Amino acid sequence: MIYVTKSFLPDLKEYVSYLERIWQTNHLTNDGPLLLELEKKLAEYLEVDHFIFVTNGTIALQLAIKALNLSGDVLTTPFSYCATTNALIWEKCNPIFADIDPQTLTVTSQEIRNKITPSTNGILTTHVYGNAGDLEEQEKIAKDYNIPLIYDGAHAFGVRVKNKSIFSFGTVSTCSFHATKIFHTIEGGAVMTNNAELASKIKGLRSFGHKEDDYFDIGINGKNSEFHAAMGLVNLSHFPSIRAHRKWAVTRYDELICSPVRKVQFQDNLERNYSYYPIILPSESDLFHVTNHLLAEGIKPRRYFYPSLNTIQIIQGEPCPISEDIAKRVLCLPLSADIQEEDITRISSILMSHFQ
Repeated sequence: MIYVTKSFLPDLKEYVSYLERIWQTNHLTNDGPLLLELEKKLAEYLEVDHFIFVTNGTIALQLAIKALNLSGDVLTTPFSYCATTNALIWEKCNPIFADIDPQTLTVTSQEIRNKITPSTNGILTTHVYGNAGDLEEQEKIAKDYNIPLIYDGAHAFGVRVKNKSIFSFGTVSTCSFHATKIFHTIEGGAVMTNNAELASKIKGLRSFGHKEDDYFDIGINGKNSEFHAAMGLVNLSHFPSIRAHRKWAVTRYDELICSPVRKVQFQDNLERNYSYYPIILPSESDLFHVTNHLLAEGIKPRRYFYPSLNTIQIIQGEPCPISEDIAKRVLCLPLSADIQEEDITRISSILMSHFQ
């Protein structure tokens, strides 16, 4: 079976060399030397002042929301993984959905302005598939209304916008390092900010609200281990070649897949990471047909993201017609650090044969 993604694993000897360091120090968790090394290297690589390694991308969102004291209405996107909305609801916020652009699939700045009310206390949107909206305009909106701006950058590791790290925008950015991501630590995530005071608060909240042996706040256990940090340190050295191969694969898909299948429009000023290969089918029935044919050939794509989050029964948000339409027709095709030419050709052929 060829899955929509395949976790990258380095040579086992590389990973074991870091495990040997863990055995030497006997420091397994609680800000061990490997974790501190990873935080330093990733802060430099991603061009952020403060980088906080945490348990996963969802905890990263929850810590950001808690540290910013968000409550009440928070503007967000209906086109994302459920973790984005779940984090808001878990932290007792009320998600208010702003619709997306039909080409980029990110929330538009105009939609944000249209949905802001005196009750809006924050904005949380997603860099969908590593794509970016109008970040400077969104920062302006947040400043105009004096509310924090959180970016869910689960897909955006290594992405740059106008020669700047995508994580340098907003009040806080988060990322996921789950095993399926383009850069992973098996399980893991990060909170990033250029605000020193906020970073200090998040670090405390990550560890039960500790300040040395005292407590300054109610916190959670959002720490991560030396074993996860070890995988991150190994994989960081491989990231350039991982991205290069995926860029090649995306280029081949683009050459083989054409109308009426539509592709996501990425920003012109964006340096992509090629984390996913999403396509938009003409109709949901086309999606079902194509998916069934791929599955019959041992190929498993994914409806990512589906459904539009505003339509989930436990949420029942206001209508977002563009997101609802796209969510029914979007499909991610297999993409990995070692996908082969013959696989791309076969997948594309099965897909396009439906329209001939």
